[in-house]
Amino acid sequence: MKLGVIISTYNNPVWLEKTLWGYMCQKRMADEIIIADDGSTDETREMINTFANKLPIKHVWHEDNGFQKTKILNAALRASESEYLVFTDQDCIPRNDFLLIHESNAQRGHFLSGGYFKLPMDISTQLTQEDIYTQRAFSLRWLKEQGLIWNFKCTKLINAPWFSLMMNTITPTKATWNGMNSSGWREDIIKVRGFDERMKYGGEDRELGERLMNMGIRGVQIRYLAVTLHLDHDRPYKNEEHWKINDSIRETTRRLKLTSTEYGL
Repeated sequence: MKLGVIISTYNNPVWLEKTLWGYMCQKRMADEIIIADDGSTDETREMINTFANKLPIKHVWHEDNGFQKTKILNAALRASESEYLVFTDQDCIPRNDFLLIHESNAQRGHFLSGGYFKLPMDISTQLTQEDIYTQRAFSLRWLKEQGLIWNFKCTKLINAPWFSLMMNTITPTKATWNGMNSSGWREDIIKVRGFDERMKYGGEDRELGERLMNMGIRGVQIRYLAVTLHLDHDRPYKNEEHWKINDSIRETTRRLKLTSTEYGL
């Protein structure tokens, strides 16, 4: 099948470049990569252009008018041509089997729910293209040598299929639509009319998943299989009032079992 990746970004070309390096060394290469750009400056455009002959990239951009991730994601959806789509962010570097895992676990009537392993800022900054190409960036041993402190979340980087399958089975974390690492059939996402453009930062991705579930599309947990490294960053766009509005929209979606939105595609 034709497999596409939609990557959201905003004014962080250094992090986005590291993430695109990860897509250059996939065992299963993407058929299209759509950069959903929420109003970045020319610096991001110029960096993306350096990948023009290396990856099948489309750059979908609109003017900066505050946090409009849902709006630019819908624009990227319209521009997509693949039957199956992986959604992720500018700060999530994929392991080299990332797209292969999404493709091999795709099944009709379901979407896939992944996660990430968060790196501290010092390691995020020092990661090089070679670290990603050689895949040592995903090695717990190597990360510890760089100063990573062990915690339970490090188990996400244990690259053993039997272990990953076991952890996906026993984890209490629900399979939700997570914007930094989820995938589904384009026709299902179009049917629920994509993302609700009223929503700012805070659960806006999960609301899409809730409509999919209301339509009978079930989430499958792959957080320990589809591995990404999350590069550290601040979140100046966090806003308590926006959270309250988003929570209200999500509550309505759940209570009324909505399968589409009037404010999407």
